[in-house]
Amino acid sequence: MSTSAPFDLIGCDFSSSPSRRKPIVVALGRRDGPRVQLLGLERIETLPAFAAWLCQPRPWVGGFDLPFGLPRELVTTLGWPTDWRACMQHYRSLTREQIRGAFAGFCDARPVGGKFAHRATDGPAGSSPSMKWVNPPVAYMLHAGLPLLLDAGVFVPGLMPPGMGDAQRVALEAYPGLLAREVLQRRSYKSDDRAKHTPERLIARKDLVNALELGQTRLGLRLKLSHAQRDALVHDASGDTLDAVLCLMQAAWAQLQRDQGDALYGLPPGLDALEGWIVTAPWRAEPGAATGAEWGA
Repeated sequence: MSTSAPFDLIGCDFSSSPSRRKPIVVALGRRDGPRVQLLGLERIETLPAFAAWLCQPRPWVGGFDLPFGLPRELVTTLGWPTDWRACMQHYRSLTREQIRGAFAGFCDARPVGGKFAHRATDGPAGSSPSMKWVNPPVAYMLHAGLPLLLDAGVFVPGLMPPGMGDAQRVALEAYPGLLAREVLQRRSYKSDDRAKHTPERLIARKDLVNALELGQTRLGLRLKLSHAQRDALVHDASGDTLDAVLCLMQAAWAQLQRDQGDALYGLPPGLDALEGWIVTAPWRAEPGAATGAEWGA
């Protein structure tokens, strides 16, 4: 499903190795007050096609499900640049094998139970460390996706100074699991494994979509869907389309904060300008928050 209607919000479920079977999914939408209308979904099967899509001259605020930075502890230990843009340019120059070797060496020197370094946002968001190269390979998502955003010339609040990048195309790090967990707690709603496409996950997707439509999250926003769109979100057992919509809702919340005068689009003013921050994640970890490792996909 795609659209020719004007949109100014996007949510992106990113894949570092997109294909016809597992494309990048982009949800297109528009906000009217507290109501967010899903206008369409686009599926992009290659990284060059996604790069071209990002470069199109139209305004949007977007939530992207990929990390935008690495843990400061990791960067300083490896002796990499501590300026965000310089660090990202160095990171993009490496191969996946070099990344895996550097990160594995870092982990090998650390005690069991504390192998990975974390960003400050990981605890409040319940997200996996951005240096993980397996289960999920978010380090490779950063390596594949963030350079495309930089090359497209978008503006990244909190990591770029005002005046750098295109203020009409605003990219924010999103994490669909953060919003899904608020509704479902530890219930799983998706799997890429067909053997795990269970009735329980189907019910969880229905419950999650219903909560989004009723505005039953702390974002205070209501999702507007057609019957066909609702069916598409519920019956995609991979969860990719639903994840793109969850990112869309996070982008809509950020756009609302900007409309209310917040130049950081709702990001905390004290965020680490090397690590970045996941939009809508609380500034401090909430009691009982699950970690990324605990969150069942």
